[in-house]
Amino acid sequence: MKPQSAEFWSREALEKELYRVFDICHGCRLCFHLCPSFEYLFEAIDSKEEEPSNLTREDFRQVVDLCYQCKLCYNVCPYTPPHRWQIDYPRLMLRATAINAKGRLRLQDRALSNTDRVGSLSGMAAPIVNRVNQMGLARSLLQATMGIHKERKLPRYHRQTFARWFKKRPASAVQPQGGAAKAVLFYTCYVNYNDPEVGKATVAVLEKNGVEVQCPRQRCCGMPYLDGGDIKAATRNARFNVRSMLPYVEQGYSIVVPGPTCSYTIKQEYPLLLDTDEARRVAEATYDVCEFLMKLKREGQLSTDFQSSPGKVAYHLPCHLRAQNIGYQSMKLMSLIPDTEVELIEKCAGMDGTWGLKKEYFQLSFKVAEPLLKAIREAEPNTVVSDCPLAALQIEQGLGMAPKHPMEVLAAAYGIEPQ
Repeated sequence: MKPQSAEFWSREALEKELYRVFDICHGCRLCFHLCPSFEYLFEAIDSKEEEPSNLTREDFRQVVDLCYQCKLCYNVCPYTPPHRWQIDYPRLMLRATAINAKGRLRLQDRALSNTDRVGSLSGMAAPIVNRVNQMGLARSLLQATMGIHKERKLPRYHRQTFARWFKKRPASAVQPQGGAAKAVLFYTCYVNYNDPEVGKATVAVLEKNGVEVQCPRQRCCGMPYLDGGDIKAATRNARFNVRSMLPYVEQGYSIVVPGPTCSYTIKQEYPLLLDTDEARRVAEATYDVCEFLMKLKREGQLSTDFQSSPGKVAYHLPCHLRAQNIGYQSMKLMSLIPDTEVELIEKCAGMDGTWGLKKEYFQLSFKVAEPLLKAIREAEPNTVVSDCPLAALQIEQGLGMAPKHPMEVLAAAYGIEPQ
């Protein structure tokens, strides 16, 4: 159901759909232990005479709040469209979150969802903000006011955003040529404000492979707004980004994204939020960055002029890449580096956007992440890699080792010096 319809916003229609879907899930139970949302759902049904119709609004609220939008149930479910039952559990949870938040968005969600505003303001005083974020008293105050757990490791901010760096850098030696690959880099708000080095490595790797790179104006993809139920703001950002990137798509550019949540949002959520041909065209032109580079390889355009190896790599495959059903593109790409062993780890990090930052779910997020952390420990790698920056933050806090992005690994293997 699309958010443009009046029925989407009807609580009566929502509860009717929740009962329908939960009844089907109860009969299937393929997602038992997949995430805390399903665990609560099935325990609640079992405690109420195994009858979904006995679930209460409080049960609904708990099920919805415990869904952190990893999207994995959609891949597992045998009843997703085009099946006649049309089950889409993640979008049903997003719909419920939006209805619950309508007219009463929590301060916590307002603060966490506006990443551009927070990033811009924090970047202006980055050294001070980074230091304050490590102070116990300040973190206790942040927990009390914004609901961000005081022990949660927070990303660092930078005075020079990636966008400013890209705008000021010397003109690229890569010039547009007939038939050569051209890419719009949707650099993501995390890269822009918190990890510009990943953006720089991405540009370097793309240009190493003869790709012309452009970075038009862009806003956060909007997924943090969806996490908090603010569909209006998410739609506003989606409309801005489509309007900014569409002219490039019409000129044959691909949209390349180094963040799996952002590429998922552009591919899957923009067509639903906007319901326009323009949004669908932008979605069809969008690639995860490793997906794009493996496409170049199939076309005989990928450089394999590697100079060094990262050794044994423990590679965490993020949930939002798995949800795109594009295979193991990052693993395949890194495996092209000689003398490199890549161990694939398909375990959830339990962060999933803003969910793992919240005080209510901090401990639970580490419980979800423990199988991932255990697998990395047992792998005894030289290098830990994840495409997802928030998963990397969880891994760093849990194990004390900072994962690299695949683009950083590739840049180092090419012998490209950090810029």
